[in-house]
Amino acid sequence: MQKIDTKDLTLLALMTGLSLVLGLIHVPTPTGFLTLLDTGIFFTSFLLGSRRGAIVGGLSAFLLDLYLGYPQYMVFSLLAHGAQGYFAGWQGKGRLLGLLLASVIMIVVYILAAFALGYGWGGAIAGIWGNFCQNTLGLVLGFSFYRAFTRVFPRR
Repeated sequence: MQKIDTKDLTLLALMTGLSLVLGLIHVPTPTGFLTLLDTGIFFTSFLLGSRRGAIVGGLSAFLLDLYLGYPQYMVFSLLAHGAQGYFAGWQGKGRLLGLLLASVIMIVVYILAAFALGYGWGGAIAGIWGNFCQNTLGLVLGFSFYRAFTRVFPRR
């Protein structure tokens, strides 16, 4: 088992907090709203890799649902955004496949959540477009912030 040091744990806590705060920002749409939670998840995954992206993604989404009063979605969000963070953090030749898997898995988990929570086909289909848009917005903004961050603070 790998030993986790205080610096790494602190960084994960800060990135989880950042993603949680971004999740509180709501972008209105005709069918509801989008949050910027995915922006923090993609940024973390690009910057810190798969394992840390999964931890931050799952934990921040889990806590966001708790804070906003949607406890029925907490476990689904943990799985959906944890997987999203993991696959988005793939490097090299697998990066494109990882981003595709991150998007598809997040959407599919929320489709399954609609069925598990009793919303049926109507709820499942209605959520697809919003989840796709939120995922795409998060990917574009997360990658943009990652590029800007790595230009200002290049890795040594």
